Amino acid sequence: MSNSSDNPTSKSPLQGAEGVLRKLQLLLKKYDSLKKENERLKKDLAEKEDAQNQYIEYVDELRQQVSILKASTSKMEEADKKEFEKRINQYIKGIDKCIGLLSE
Repeated sequence: MSNSSDNPTSKSPLQGAEGVLRKLQLLLKKYDSLKKENERLKKDLAEKEDAQNQYIEYVDELRQQVSILKASTSKMEEADKKEFEKRINQYIKGIDKCIGLLSE
């Protein structure tokens, strides 16, 4: 029968616990590192989403300017005229709602 003290490669329970502790500390460091990276990535994503929303608004403004320019030069096709009138009517309805809310 072999005794653990006879085997020079066997570890004492204390050595095994120290190994587990070291591994746990490494895992905790890795966890903290990944947590920080995750927060940084979330922040980057939020900034990119904000920039994208600004670009979308800018594109919408440019499209409105193109519509206005087409209307002012009278080079609108019939479908464009109807779309332009529809958009103006929507703006007017929105303005009417605002006026109604302000007068309450």
